[in-house]
Amino acid sequence: MGTATNNTSKKKIAIISSCSEDWGGSEELWGRSVPFLIEKGYQVIVYKSTINEKHPEFVKLAAQGVIFRNFDNRKSFLARNFTRISEKIKGTINYLTFNINPWVNNLAEFLKADQPEFAIVSQGINFDGLGYADACRLQNIPYVLIAQKAVDFYWPYYNDRPTMTEIMQKAKACYFVSKHNLRLTEEQFGVRLTNGRVIFNPLKIGHVQPYPGTENGIKLACVGRLFLLDKGQDILIRIMNEKKWRERPVTITFFGTGNDEQSLKDMAALLKVNNVSFAGHTKDVDALWREHHALILPSRSEGLPLSLVEAMAAGRIAIISKAGGNTELIKENETAFSGYPFEETFDEAMERAWQQRDNWEAMGKQAAKDISAVVPASPEKEFIEHLSQFLPG
Repeated sequence: MGTATNNTSKKKIAIISSCSEDWGGSEELWGRSVPFLIEKGYQVIVYKSTINEKHPEFVKLAAQGVIFRNFDNRKSFLARNFTRISEKIKGTINYLTFNINPWVNNLAEFLKADQPEFAIVSQGINFDGLGYADACRLQNIPYVLIAQKAVDFYWPYYNDRPTMTEIMQKAKACYFVSKHNLRLTEEQFGVRLTNGRVIFNPLKIGHVQPYPGTENGIKLACVGRLFLLDKGQDILIRIMNEKKWRERPVTITFFGTGNDEQSLKDMAALLKVNNVSFAGHTKDVDALWREHHALILPSRSEGLPLSLVEAMAAGRIAIISKAGGNTELIKENETAFSGYPFEETFDEAMERAWQQRDNWEAMGKQAAKDISAVVPASPEKEFIEHLSQFLPG
């Protein structure tokens, strides 16, 4: 764990991730920011509950000299004393509902030992990492927050809102991936975040891809984690079970993996829906868009999906739900078609798109122009440039 030698002559930057998977989409921004931090002369230490050092992304980070701290240490002193969650640990952190787990204080112990000068707290949603930020705040470590998603139907626990609000307001900056997520977070906590800022995630695609032929039918790609609560792939299976879609030369390929993969496969098998397939995870986004005509994404909740930005950059139209920041970058009926994440309303968006299928190639080219004018070539570099005003000298 963390085989790199700690260079005490360098100022240390802590990157704390709330992602419980080996590597999630929420990791891309901080992951690609690491080289810029190292170039500035900082020692980077990554703190995470799950660190698979054999994962390619962690292998790359280790090669750059990044130190790892896995704070899900079941044998640690704090984990052994988990029953004392109502007490202050060493007079520092008082457990609240939102951080009742041993990880927060395990992290606190690491922070005390490492003494970083600054922290970047990367969250999956807009408050699942606030306990980690609290560990920084109570040790006088300045920090920023990144939120990759805010959910309309998942609000912060009422008795912890005052402390959560203070943690956000004390952050040097609160970064969000969409205007929707920033606005919803302000509504959920009842405050204006004057330190709030919208940023973009890095892309994995090079340039506009040639539009594929349609002689073998229309191929739609649903790109995202197979997690129904967020991504809503079950909606598509129900729609594709309808008679009109069964009879049309159109298929949907699900790209991604996740906890609900087998459930979706079982659902498709039960309904005998043969116009959908599962392709697993793919790293070659360019190749994906050389073979597919449009993105389809019926998400129930979102930040601003990287798959949408990448599809537009590749020159593809999108059929998307009105969730999160999905509609902030599109022109309705010109570069994309949107509907609410329910079978009837999303089917209506799919139908509008289908009637315009002969125009998809031209619409996709316009989508690529639109996205290139909005998303910076290197979002991670822009993130570090903004962050630099807060970093220790």
